[in-house]
Amino acid sequence: MPEVSGARAALGFALVLHGAFAFAGGGPLGIDHRIAYDDSGIWKRSNQLLLEDLTIAAVVGGSLWEGGETQTGDTFWRSLDASVLGAASSTVLKEVFTRARPTQTDDPDKWFQGQGHYSFPSGEVTLVSAAVTPFVLEYGKDEPAVYALELLPVYDAIGRMKQQAHWQTDVLAGFALGTASGYYAQQRDSPFILGLLPGGFEVGLKKRF
Repeated sequence: MPEVSGARAALGFALVLHGAFAFAGGGPLGIDHRIAYDDSGIWKRSNQLLLEDLTIAAVVGGSLWEGGETQTGDTFWRSLDASVLGAASSTVLKEVFTRARPTQTDDPDKWFQGQGHYSFPSGEVTLVSAAVTPFVLEYGKDEPAVYALELLPVYDAIGRMKQQAHWQTDVLAGFALGTASGYYAQQRDSPFILGLLPGGFEVGLKKRF
């Protein structure tokens, strides 16, 4: 876990610098402020939606294809567990905190605003962070290139802030929640969702074809 913690901390720090350098702001850490809107090039919303769709497709498809008998398959199933846990947790927190988005206000201290205000935490950053964490934990020590997966939630987080959908602490909370979900899923004795399914899913589709 120390390697992942260090990498995540460094990425989170870089993210804060991107959104908060030389600015005073509000929010729980005093860094939240609305940044200039940008929906062009790599930051187009369609690209972030594509990332989210591909993340879900890769995790679900990889789990079903590999099954749970191989190291890769086991990791895919843990990634699926983490993704579901992260998505559920972020949804609950959004309903609890009902924080206004930067598109809804320029005041980052608008919490408990009721229905329609779901800025905290970032659900997309939580999902992508949760999905990649089990792979980083499983393979990062032996295959350092796997740490490049951390660039995916960083990209998504920056994009969400550029489109004024989230404050800086929203995406940092998404990082933390996704990482915690991934760590929990990786530390379990066995994947949870796989254990609920019929035994045939343990084998995987690739052995059937």
